Amino acid sequence: MIPKFWRNIPYRYNLIGKKCLKCNEIYFPPRKICRNCRRKGELIDIKLSGEGEIYTYTVIYVAPEGFEKKIPYIIGIIKLKEGVLVPGEIVDVEPKDVYIGMPVEVCFRKIREDGEDGLIYYGYKFRPKLD
Repeated sequence: MIPKFWRNIPYRYNLIGKKCLKCNEIYFPPRKICRNCRRKGELIDIKLSGEGEIYTYTVIYVAPEGFEKKIPYIIGIIKLKEGVLVPGEIVDVEPKDVYIGMPVEVCFRKIREDGEDGLIYYGYKFRPKLD
């Protein structure tokens, strides 16, 4: 598991998508075949800006096991400047202050850890854009 963990670090600590060299379509999460023009092997990694706006969201009041201490929390779909839709948690804002169209930016936060002495997993979330 450790080698796989280290290999995936660039994808964990950046928003990396794929861009088709033929039609310029951008995808997140990365994929191997362009669904627009059906090209395989003509997709390159592209670092996404992480800036966008809330496309839609919901506030979770009844959480699944392991997330009870987080309620209420906000899950949304963010439309990035590049046009792709990215799901993620929206943090650093009260649920009553969130709105569709709200400018947001990516941030990286702790997601979970494997026990007290285990690996700490980080991932992306979104926060209101700081001006």
